[in-house]
Amino acid sequence: MSPSPTSPPCAHSPPLDTRHRVETPEGIDLILRPAGLVPRALAFAIDLAIRGLLLAALFIVLGLLGQFGMGLATIALFLVTWWYMVLFEVLNQGRSPGKQLLGLRVVHDDGTPVGWAASLTRNLLRFVDILPFAYTLGILSCLNHPAFKRLGDLAAGTLVVYRDTPATPPSLPEADPVPPPFALSLGEQRALLGFAERTQNLSSSRRGELAAILAEPLQVPAEQAEQRLHGIARGLLGPT
Repeated sequence: MSPSPTSPPCAHSPPLDTRHRVETPEGIDLILRPAGLVPRALAFAIDLAIRGLLLAALFIVLGLLGQFGMGLATIALFLVTWWYMVLFEVLNQGRSPGKQLLGLRVVHDDGTPVGWAASLTRNLLRFVDILPFAYTLGILSCLNHPAFKRLGDLAAGTLVVYRDTPATPPSLPEADPVPPPFALSLGEQRALLGFAERTQNLSSSRRGELAAILAEPLQVPAEQAEQRLHGIARGLLGPT
């Protein structure tokens, strides 16, 4: 039976995750992970608390200067309210203190670092996102956008994404490098290196079980299997 003409094609099915793929001018695909409403709200709450403490300290100190001090405090209130986020986002790789603690950062839609114009736009439009109260429009926009964008992000062309940390290469157990008894295929080399890299995360019984399986075609005695496999893995890896 032919499919119904009203059936939606598979190509238009919604994505299974929230990853955002962008292609750089060099033709390299970047995978960005947009941050959802909860981590963004927590980061904003942290920044709000920091700004509150900063302003409280400034008002206490400047209040000692009388009317002149209160004038300076008013200027400080304006600067902290509207420039706190902009300065941190542009000068600190898209990270305010709150975002940095939550592992988030602001970028352009194409993954490039956020600039002055985009940061100013997204932060000035907060007064729209807070309408009619308690960030109602911003919350509704985040919940209804596939990349969790609030209205300021839509206007500025920005994303709040998780900051990926570079993975550290796994270390191999200490062993004297030894050559394999015969030429190994690429798959066999990968299996040996994978075993050596995962050794620290395996129980002793599981290590022994896997070592026995890998050592059998290499004609290595079972009681020497684990140490010999580590030595062969070291030999395959070469000097480090």
